[in-house]
Amino acid sequence: MRRYLWQRLLLTLISLAGVVLFSFILMHLIPGDPVDQMLGELASEQEKENLRHELGLDQPLGRQFLKYTIALASLDLGYSLHSRESVTQEILRHFPATLELSFAALILALAWGLPLGVYTAVHSLRWTQRLLNLVVLIGMSLPGVFIGPVLIYLFALKLDWFPVSERGGLEHIVLPSMSLALPLGAVIARMTGAAISEVLAQDFMRTAKAKGVGPWGLYFQHALRNALIPLITIIGLQLGALLTGTVITETIFDWQGLGTLIYSSIQRRDYPMVQGCILVVACTYVIVNLLTDLCYSIADPKVRLDK
Repeated sequence: MRRYLWQRLLLTLISLAGVVLFSFILMHLIPGDPVDQMLGELASEQEKENLRHELGLDQPLGRQFLKYTIALASLDLGYSLHSRESVTQEILRHFPATLELSFAALILALAWGLPLGVYTAVHSLRWTQRLLNLVVLIGMSLPGVFIGPVLIYLFALKLDWFPVSERGGLEHIVLPSMSLALPLGAVIARMTGAAISEVLAQDFMRTAKAKGVGPWGLYFQHALRNALIPLITIIGLQLGALLTGTVITETIFDWQGLGTLIYSSIQRRDYPMVQGCILVVACTYVIVNLLTDLCYSIADPKVRLDK
């Protein structure tokens, strides 16, 4: 376990170093000048040059990158070019909203995806299975940019059941979490059905059925437990995607999370803020993948981390 964790830590540091380098390069390759965004078109060239010098944007890219990495080594993400506030404080202010939305969406997705996946695997010869497979396929195909406005139109504007946007009480999280949970639950249902169908064909399942094990014990305790490895994989990947890829949903519902912060910072060419957000996104994804790998040994004792 110790050797495995050290190996993963080394790979993590290498991955994060690559993220820092490429995010820095890509942000400076994007057309546009943050000084123009801050001062506007009516500012004089002298004012722009003064601000550019004050922000250090007139220095060579190599020197800017060196200063950024030195500050990063001391866990200093710098200051926003737009608000002049600490990037770390801005991220800490927005990240809880993304965590809240992501875990709410994951819970909803598991609540309808797991039972549906088990049902489609168990009743594979019935016409309902084909209908459910069609529902799953449609759910997987619908993008968030389509689901969000449809949910707003139906449940906020027409029925007036939920608020349209912004973060608030429990009623505010229903629509954005549903927007994320519908396609995610469809993916979970599809993977659950495929994994359990494979387990049901094993000899030990026929033996358990012959011994008189009931449906609950047969399908949820035996089949679902032995199908956990692919499910853990897809849930871990989807959780990482939720925590790092809710830009569209947060923008549609004006949910002030990390996705909204990234989107607005890119528009303003706020280099330190975007680079800090990308670094947090990368760290989050790596941590989720590491926890997913560690869960393998808990779900299946045959998995050995030292192999």
